[in-house]
Amino acid sequence: MLWPEENSQVQPVVDSAPTIDFGWQPTRRLPVFLLLDVSASMHGAPIMAVNEGVKLLHDQLLETPTALETVWISVISFGTYAIEQVKLTPLLDFELMELEAGGTTSLGAAFKLLERSLDNDIRVGSETEKGDWHPLVYLLTDGEPTDDWEPVIQRILSRSEKKAGTIVALACGEDVDEYTLKQITPHVVRMENVNVDYLKSFFKWVSQSVSGSSVSATSAGKSSDQLPPLPEGLSTM
Repeated sequence: MLWPEENSQVQPVVDSAPTIDFGWQPTRRLPVFLLLDVSASMHGAPIMAVNEGVKLLHDQLLETPTALETVWISVISFGTYAIEQVKLTPLLDFELMELEAGGTTSLGAAFKLLERSLDNDIRVGSETEKGDWHPLVYLLTDGEPTDDWEPVIQRILSRSEKKAGTIVALACGEDVDEYTLKQITPHVVRMENVNVDYLKSFFKWVSQSVSGSSVSATSAGKSSDQLPPLPEGLSTM
């Protein structure tokens, strides 16, 4: 597939979280990235459900011993700007300010922040230390991108090291462009009827997915790509 030239205009990104000193860690980390659409169409009940869902995800992972040992989380929101709300941080230290909705859908800018974190924060194995497990990426969006997203996706998918592992995209509602998400990942989940309960169910499902990967990583020696069954209200595309 031919990809277009990267636009010379770079979408602005904003850093709001403090830098974390990763230091030396005795166990291999399982990085988890949440890329969350906070555009104007998410205003009201949807963004409230997303905030509650992230808290639910965190609370459930805290109850999983292998997740406590291995999982690090980052949150990247994207509206008119992409913002790294939480840099990659240990599960116990994770804290997220409430997200607010507004603006357009800068999906490409969000993936540029993901790309930068893969470059700067992911540890590669060496002769003396094992590197991180391949990161898990969960994307939630309810609309079409309003910026140039294809070049950065091509770069992320073609990386030879510090690669993203499983990428899962949740398409909320009928306005999401299926073609766009299929260029990002084969794992596309649709929520046709967007409501608070289904959004919370999605984050519960993410918790199950991350917990399963953390258990597999610590017991079988490799992170699992297998996803749990989808809950009511969600279906594959």
